Amino acid sequence: MKKDFMFTSESVTEGHPDKLCDQISDAIVDRFLQQDPYARVITECAVATGIVFLAARFEPSANVDFTNVARQVIDKVGYEHTEFNGRTCSILTSLSELPPEKELAFDESKLSDEEIERIPVKNQATVFGFACNQTDVLMPLPIWLAHKLAKRISEVRRENILSYLTPDGKTQVGVEYRNRRPYRIHSLTVIASQNKAKYPDLEQLRQDIYETVVKPVFESEEIKPDEQTRIFINPDGQFIRGGPASHSGLTGRKNAIDTYGEYAQHSGSALSGKDPIRIDRVGAYAARYAAKNIVAAGIADECEVQLSYSIGIARPVSIQAETFGTGKISDEEITKLLEKHFDFRLAGIIKQFNLRNLPSLQKGGFYRKLAAYGQVGRVDMDLPWEKTDKVGVF
Repeated sequence: MKKDFMFTSESVTEGHPDKLCDQISDAIVDRFLQQDPYARVITECAVATGIVFLAARFEPSANVDFTNVARQVIDKVGYEHTEFNGRTCSILTSLSELPPEKELAFDESKLSDEEIERIPVKNQATVFGFACNQTDVLMPLPIWLAHKLAKRISEVRRENILSYLTPDGKTQVGVEYRNRRPYRIHSLTVIASQNKAKYPDLEQLRQDIYETVVKPVFESEEIKPDEQTRIFINPDGQFIRGGPASHSGLTGRKNAIDTYGEYAQHSGSALSGKDPIRIDRVGAYAARYAAKNIVAAGIADECEVQLSYSIGIARPVSIQAETFGTGKISDEEITKLLEKHFDFRLAGIIKQFNLRNLPSLQKGGFYRKLAAYGQVGRVDMDLPWEKTDKVGVF
């Protein structure tokens, strides 16, 4: 296993076309669950110049205006371009009904353990959760810093600090590791889009972004850019307008950004656009919960938890823990503790995290907010899978 290496992770702003699609898909999920906590819905979105395409399958238990939800998200994100905005974009839909499945309309809060055991998953999936002690939130440092930079770009735009910015943006952070610990910032890249080519010029943009984005982000960080750090701000030149008019977007195309920035494994399945009955979504949250509690308990410096599910079976057919040589006890012992103290069954996960009711309990919905800047490792949302209330079992 390598001990000295350099690793990069990227993030994007909520205005990036792929993230716009994730937010539209999850806003639709929110709307369904707000009307009916037992609603089943799967939604995918694609965007391009002036066009939004929605494909959805759902049980007709709620009345949701897909077009209106999409326009609201586009407006909230801040797209006002002539080429793409919430008022004039064309929205195409392909909607179909899911057959009713009464066995999935269970009230998990009233289920006994035996009843939870009788509720199988309906799709096959292998999901991963990861945690490490590189940051206070137990996330890898590269993706943590990339998210901070991306969020800061959006903040200076929304707060009108840099009024010429548009919603689309991208960041990347490279961290040099020594003995598998973050040692220094090797490089960082920020790409910001602007309204017009004439103002500001490229040099002014670079100076503005450095002063208002890069410097504030690293003020509170222990490891900061040094004299050798390579800093790139719009290295390809000006990025005019950005958004769907410049490059298309699709739900689920930023899985690494949703999870661990490729520092750890992640499922190939999209997280956004699915109600909580989908194990490929909620299983990833349960795996993160397990991995985070292991690291928080001091059992390992880093841990990856793998859960494999097969259709028709309630429990994972495989549970694996990997601590990459950092475990204080063996990986086999950790796996046994996970099997004993964590509930990885579908209904058990939904019950513990209250996943069907969160959109109604949180103002402005829940899953749409989760769709940008990572679905794990958040400090701006009260996520049940980020709690470390299981450290006592280790």
